[in-house]
Amino acid sequence: MSSVLECPQPATGELPLVARGRIDQEDRWRNPEARLQSSPDVLVQRWTHTGSTPLDVSSDGHPALHCIALNLKCTSLTFEYAGRPLIRGRVPAGVAHVAAPGASARASYSMQGDVLHLYASQKALGECYEDLFNRSPNGDLTLAGECLLRDPAIERLGQALAVSQSSDAALGKIYMESVSLAIVSRLVSRQYAKQPRNQRSSSELPKWRMTRVMEFIDANLAEPIGLEEMAQSTGLTRMHFAAQFRAACGLRPHEYLLRRRIEHAQSLLLETRQNMLDIALSCGFRSQAHFTTVFKRFVGAAPLAWRKRIDEH
Repeated sequence: MSSVLECPQPATGELPLVARGRIDQEDRWRNPEARLQSSPDVLVQRWTHTGSTPLDVSSDGHPALHCIALNLKCTSLTFEYAGRPLIRGRVPAGVAHVAAPGASARASYSMQGDVLHLYASQKALGECYEDLFNRSPNGDLTLAGECLLRDPAIERLGQALAVSQSSDAALGKIYMESVSLAIVSRLVSRQYAKQPRNQRSSSELPKWRMTRVMEFIDANLAEPIGLEEMAQSTGLTRMHFAAQFRAACGLRPHEYLLRRRIEHAQSLLLETRQNMLDIALSCGFRSQAHFTTVFKRFVGAAPLAWRKRIDEH
């Protein structure tokens, strides 16, 4: 099946072409091999074509991972999936495609391109399936790749993931995992069920589980805590945990973690005379600059200015 999609004119707020922050630039199109040894269950990479000459790319497909491609920039290309022509012409931002494990793909870009590639493991798909339907899947899951997707929810999530990396690296690991899993969950839902009318709403995280995760966070503020580690401390899957945590306290896990890190930093600023770098590292920030950016966002002033103001009062 071939498809030609009309491209709207680029908006003034078009996504930046080069990703910064935690999303790694992809050296070769649809090639996750470089980071698989230490990758999470959903690996996110960004591939860009910035040249003015046409570019041909191809991939045999990873044998164990789905490749979810989210188009971030209006482009023009021909695209073949599993030996069949799928696109011939212009494609707007927001269009998505899912390649099954081991499925070959080939593209010829006649314009610049900007794509997020999410590589999803069977563990991630199974976890999302179990959370959606309250039962384990019967065998491996395969998401169809015979057509293009234009799903508003997936489009918004993809944009949020891309924009967060270019404008606010402070959201970090938990935000990346949460949004990536939400995209995978949406795809699993589209593939395996007609969404039930009476879909259950998320219950609140019980107080004893909430206490356990709060204690875990406080004990590991200096460490790179991820969504999976937080969920494991409560005995829940990541999807169950994230929804129930937000229902219980009104904050997403990554928002709560940042707030606790800043609160801890405020205590250290008042109770010690440590330098800013030591305080930043002891509160789990990657650098003093990163710490200062997040502190100003939450408190409204830079750390030293805030401490001086408190001392004067």
